[in-house]
Amino acid sequence: MGLDEDSLEYHREEPPGKIEISTTKPTNTQRDLSLAYSPGVAAPCRAIRDDAEEAYSYTAKGNLVGVVSNGSAVLGLGDIGAQASKPVMEGKGVLFKRFADIDVFDVELAEDDPEAFVDTVVSMEPTFGGINLEDIAAPACFTIEERLREELSIPVFHDDQHGTAIISGAALLNAAEIAGKNLADLDIVFSGAGASAIATARFYVSLGARKENITMCDSSGIITEERAQAGDVNEYKREFARDVPGGDLADAMADADVFVGLSIGGIVDQEMVRSMADDPIIFAMANPDPEIGYEEAKDARDDHVIMATGRSDYPNQVNNVLGFPFIFRGALDVRATEINEEMKVAAAEALADLAKQDVPDAVVKAYGDQPLQFGPDYIIPKPLDPRVLFEVAPAVARAAMDSGAARSELDTEAYVETLEARLGKSREMMRVVINKAKSDPKRVALADGDDEKMIRAAYQIQDQGIAEPVLLGNEDSIRTTTRRLGLDFDPEVADPSDGDYEAYADRLYEIRQRKGITETEAGELVRGDTNYFGSVMVEQGDADALLTGLTHHYPSALRPPLQVIGTAEDADYAAGVYMLTFKNRVVFCADATVNQNPDEDVLAEVTRHTAELARRFNVEPRAAMLSYSNFGSVDNEGTRKPRAAARRLREDPAVDFPVDGEMQADTAVVEDILEGTYEFSDLDEPANVLVFPNLEAGNIGYKLLQRLGGAEAIGPMLVGMDEPVHVLQRGDEVKDIVNLAGVAVVDAQQEE
Repeated sequence: MGLDEDSLEYHREEPPGKIEISTTKPTNTQRDLSLAYSPGVAAPCRAIRDDAEEAYSYTAKGNLVGVVSNGSAVLGLGDIGAQASKPVMEGKGVLFKRFADIDVFDVELAEDDPEAFVDTVVSMEPTFGGINLEDIAAPACFTIEERLREELSIPVFHDDQHGTAIISGAALLNAAEIAGKNLADLDIVFSGAGASAIATARFYVSLGARKENITMCDSSGIITEERAQAGDVNEYKREFARDVPGGDLADAMADADVFVGLSIGGIVDQEMVRSMADDPIIFAMANPDPEIGYEEAKDARDDHVIMATGRSDYPNQVNNVLGFPFIFRGALDVRATEINEEMKVAAAEALADLAKQDVPDAVVKAYGDQPLQFGPDYIIPKPLDPRVLFEVAPAVARAAMDSGAARSELDTEAYVETLEARLGKSREMMRVVINKAKSDPKRVALADGDDEKMIRAAYQIQDQGIAEPVLLGNEDSIRTTTRRLGLDFDPEVADPSDGDYEAYADRLYEIRQRKGITETEAGELVRGDTNYFGSVMVEQGDADALLTGLTHHYPSALRPPLQVIGTAEDADYAAGVYMLTFKNRVVFCADATVNQNPDEDVLAEVTRHTAELARRFNVEPRAAMLSYSNFGSVDNEGTRKPRAAARRLREDPAVDFPVDGEMQADTAVVEDILEGTYEFSDLDEPANVLVFPNLEAGNIGYKLLQRLGGAEAIGPMLVGMDEPVHVLQRGDEVKDIVNLAGVAVVDAQQEE
């Protein structure tokens, strides 16, 4: 399956779409329901009737944005209509929630008449705290935004216009500084004269550029006074008409300091870049294909070319998600009446300033340890940098208060703490690992390589640059399946039945000859079982990691790597760990797959390995040895084992993380219990490494948390092995394979 098919499956999976409504108050008792609805709801209704501002106190209005569109100008798709635009608007809601914890109702209006569109949105003002206009064609978008700003007393923001303007404006501030040029002196050329280009040009003037230094080109060439007087351009383009000779884009770019592309891909060549002034600034933001490619622009000249695009696979991505969530966050939190120019400038300046600050290690690791230091290849922050929320939202809120747009005041220093609490502790844990994997991909052998899921996963792994996958299995079958799936993919295949792998058989015989395997049996295992084949491949260094188990019971899939690769020098036992991510926390559960009835030695070693794994995800471990007893409240053979393991770890000077037990599960994870009843515990915060007393408890526990607790489970991740090996569960999906491939690559990187 290709990207389109995967996307359809992603959106179609139950429940369809990408967003839902959840309750924020208890609804467990009759009294709860009486408070939530009738008769209790009458009290806040009367309060709002008497004072409309109380809606912000008693309803979700203050954290609710309406994403409104008619689908007339959807990026890359054009005029697809209101209904077809709904997946895009839902996606916008996902970004609002993910990056700034803002709730969204997406509103798709089957209305092309600007006046009727405005009237409809105005009538919905009581519902929302702000309006984000999206994917509305020019020039109607200008009229709609202007009218709504006049008639509504809540913030209105057209992201297609102002989002790109603000983010690229931040980049321009820093690019000009690096190039040693003054904004007021910059000769700026625009390719494109649509809503985004006009709004961006206006914003650059707000930042300090001079309007008379801006040359705008549309498909007919330079927008001149002559064309404007002839009625060749609309009223919005006319704003940037210049009294200069006509010409095309190449003419405009000669001696220009800055090129801003908001048009179509491939319209700028190297000669045009060479015609620009010294140390040119090029923002080629057409997506997915920029006006000129990154390498092509860089290679055109010997001096510095400061380059930004709309793509995520090159430095300096101009990504609107750096703007709108955080701008609305700041605006909502001071109950702003509008998003004015001062607030937009504040957002751009905050982003520009953030790029100059030292980047936290966690952010560097999230982007594959690539250098992130202020300079030509880092002029705007990364979208996954959590500090964007803490810098931009307060700057916007402060500007709203200073400019008179705010209806409430806040202490911006205390506000940062509020934002941190709102964001929560949970992160996109796998994205950290995947980006780390991409920084130095390794060869990952995939057993069961002729399975359709494994082939699709290999395609995604290679396409995303996570690893160099090697499918183990029948080559004819694999290539037939690849063609049937329509994958643009030429996989590397290692076919045990059709290749010179006698050395693998000899090595397996050498390892297992005193374990009951004959030379003939070793050859049969290598040729007939990709688990053994892959294990020897990794043991011999022909692959860096192995994923197996997709079509086998876990014990039978684990046996070959244990027999061939074995445990690490500092380990006597392997263990299976699941990472469970919740809204506000992450926990690692061990052992959930390997050791049926561990003694205190196994429990202690599993705890150490799990703590090491947690640190690979940038989580500082706090371990709890779980039981049905709390610190000796029950004394028998079963409770003594975790108690002894905890004591051993606490007494080990090499253990540099807190650990305690034995304790019950709720004691381990509920702060009130831990700090109240058991304040003597060595854990001063709830545990994030949960070590179960046996395999039965571990397997039951993680599955209950996953299915009933709403946690996302990643794993099992095998720890304690001498080489990176991970054993999948039968029935795992493609995304699970891809995730574990990323984990395996990071494991291999750690081995170096």
